[in-house]
Amino acid sequence: MTQEIRWLAVLPELVLALGAAAVLLIEVQWKPRRAVLGAAAAVSLALAAACALAQWVAAQEAPAAARVGELTEFSGMVLMDGFAVFARLTLLAVTGLGLAAGWRLMEDLGRRGAEAIALVLLAATGFSIMVAANNLVMMFLGLEVGSIALYVLAGATRERAEPDEAALKYFLLGAFASAIFAYGAALLYAGTGWLEVLAIRGFFEAFVVTSPAVIYAGLALVIVGLAFKVSAAPFHSWAPDVYQGAPAGVVGYMAATAKIAGFAALARILLTGLPRLDDRWLPVVAGVSALSMVLGSTLALVQRDVRRMLAYSGVASAGFIMTGVVGGGTAPLLFYVAVYTVQLVGAFAVVAAVGGSTASGAPLEEYGGLASKSPGLAASFVVLLLGMAGLPLTSGFAAKFAVFARAWAAGYEWLVVVALLTSVVVFAAYLRVVVAMYMDEAAGGDIDAAPSAKAALAVAVTATVAWGVAPGSLLDIAADAFPL
Repeated sequence: MTQEIRWLAVLPELVLALGAAAVLLIEVQWKPRRAVLGAAAAVSLALAAACALAQWVAAQEAPAAARVGELTEFSGMVLMDGFAVFARLTLLAVTGLGLAAGWRLMEDLGRRGAEAIALVLLAATGFSIMVAANNLVMMFLGLEVGSIALYVLAGATRERAEPDEAALKYFLLGAFASAIFAYGAALLYAGTGWLEVLAIRGFFEAFVVTSPAVIYAGLALVIVGLAFKVSAAPFHSWAPDVYQGAPAGVVGYMAATAKIAGFAALARILLTGLPRLDDRWLPVVAGVSALSMVLGSTLALVQRDVRRMLAYSGVASAGFIMTGVVGGGTAPLLFYVAVYTVQLVGAFAVVAAVGGSTASGAPLEEYGGLASKSPGLAASFVVLLLGMAGLPLTSGFAAKFAVFARAWAAGYEWLVVVALLTSVVVFAAYLRVVVAMYMDEAAGGDIDAAPSAKAALAVAVTATVAWGVAPGSLLDIAADAFPL
């Protein structure tokens, strides 16, 4: 029998890939202004988002009794459930914000700006495949497509050696992590006979494995490979150098998209595919979470470069988000990933405005007296930093409360205590930047942020405050994004 192909399941990825090709073709044929290419990218993102919303409607309307059959497509390789669609919509939103925040970089790159725009869309394509994959090989292909695009973006400028160094480090360590993930997937297949996440879950529901060593080894390697992508300790060594050396205009997008895809894949594999092995992987994930929080917060506190500080605080944030995996709640996890990645893109929009879109490094001294030179920029940065620190009336507080509550209910009280203590340390690291902006003498020249960057920053700040005051609006949507 010929299987019916439902193109809606992969339509967002097709639109994004065609959008990337269209940007390059328009550049080659007409060499227009960057605004035309930006419009083409915006149309691609809008169409992809519309397709994802159509998927959301289909996922919510699928009958519960036939949900698996209704929402698995292409011979079970692609999922179209609420979890995949929510992660995809978050990815598309962050891609739009990232392009707006780093648009000055696209202009500064000249004719190579078209290549950078296409790479941004291709990275979104790969990671979109990754968050919707049910097959481990498909997940690996999405990981590679997205990662290779980010490797090239990290070295997009040619003015200094720092971007080339960042790109090389990211490529070498990223390729190593991808190989580890692929080997882990191969061992899971050797132990279970399946590559599909849902089929692996069915295998453990039907059989009792008496010699699970191969499965445990494969699971450990998969966790290590994905922990690298989300910059969780001790697999975070690439993050500070890449965040510091890559062009400022694209770092926020690079960090945010990798975290969305990495945590979506990690939750899919552990919470959907291997819940019956939670007595084995829960202590490991909890240990990685605690180490990430302690190491990331401590090292963030002693940094004199704002970008390295954000990198190490990102390591700590990876540990905070992992408490949601430990607690087993997909809704708090999705909520935290969404609000944190929006804040991260906004924070790096400020960094790019202060130091320049093509710059590498962001010494703390550059932020001295920023409040007197650009009050709006400084106030926006304060809101975003307080949101990432998790202070009340910000979305970060609601996100942390949600994941910590689930971890506490799961019996990991000690992990929540570690998270609370390290949250104070991270807040102290952010406070150093606030003190420099408002209490130190002004340094450097005037700040001229691009209009698109101001718009992206306004969206990030508004989302941080709105989802802090009324988090239920997004939490309810995340709660409906149940995984199969």
